[in-house]
Amino acid sequence: MLSLQQKPLISRYRLKSRGMLNSISNRREFEGALIQIDGGYGCIHPWPELGDPPLEKCLTDLAGNRYWPIVRRAVRCAIFDAAARSLNESLFDEMEIPESHATLPETDSAHVALAVEAGFSIIKLKTGRNLAKETKFLESMIEAYPALKWRLDFNEVLSPGEALEFLSGLSEKARAALDFVEDPCPFSENVWKDLYRRTRVPLAVDHEAGPQSAGAQVMVIKPAVDEPFLLGESAMGFQQRVILTSYMDHPFGQSFAAWEAARLELEFPGLVGVCGLQTHHLFEKSEFTEALGPWSPKFKVPAGTGLGFDDYLDALPWTRLY
Repeated sequence: MLSLQQKPLISRYRLKSRGMLNSISNRREFEGALIQIDGGYGCIHPWPELGDPPLEKCLTDLAGNRYWPIVRRAVRCAIFDAAARSLNESLFDEMEIPESHATLPETDSAHVALAVEAGFSIIKLKTGRNLAKETKFLESMIEAYPALKWRLDFNEVLSPGEALEFLSGLSEKARAALDFVEDPCPFSENVWKDLYRRTRVPLAVDHEAGPQSAGAQVMVIKPAVDEPFLLGESAMGFQQRVILTSYMDHPFGQSFAAWEAARLELEFPGLVGVCGLQTHHLFEKSEFTEALGPWSPKFKVPAGTGLGFDDYLDALPWTRLY
């Protein structure tokens, strides 16, 4: 157990999304907690729908064994952040953050137009709620914006047969416009290899991303729960493309994901592609979201030391975790 001096401080938050964020959740409000340990900060934003423990269990784990990956990664974030703040430095100094795709949770042509206007060249669409509607939307958007590339994220809601039927049913032009399809169905080495062989559409593994996920062409790394260097080395061995994404969490967690993306690219030049680090637009505005600036492929580094947001973090109510 931790000593009293080592007990973290926490500040709870609640984010409200502008719409449904994916096919596995109908929630519009999301609870999480910023943590503070020895002057450094981290973010715990659980998605029970994806297998995370609820927030209260995360906080119990934080005060005790720190078993859960989401808790261990938040602590790891706080350690890095504290080190930089102690030197009055930004973790982003001399770091180059990869550009991002535009994450769209719904089939809305107006949002696609805004993304194109903002300069995005790749759209990531959350799919799996209505395949017929999504197919029609995708085909029409590819005709309207032939230069765009598309990433589809199904969160494993399809069966292997449904995934094959969906991809086979797309026009040749639509399949050519797909940069990849993420988690079309639960990961299986043999199933995914066969799906790729029959459709030639690159498949990206997220939920089951791990050192043995050789059946995918793309590795999706979420620093909120994943160790980027471990998965990055694995991806290099399998000649997989790599992207890092936020956890659709608090802007502080988003900042951590951006820093880890820059750090991984610095360690393995050329490994990291266009990422998914820009998700603050999915939520109602706050001083934290405003600090990240307008929706853009380029990540705006928040002012301050460590991972930034100094003044806003200082102004939050903090309580000792016992």
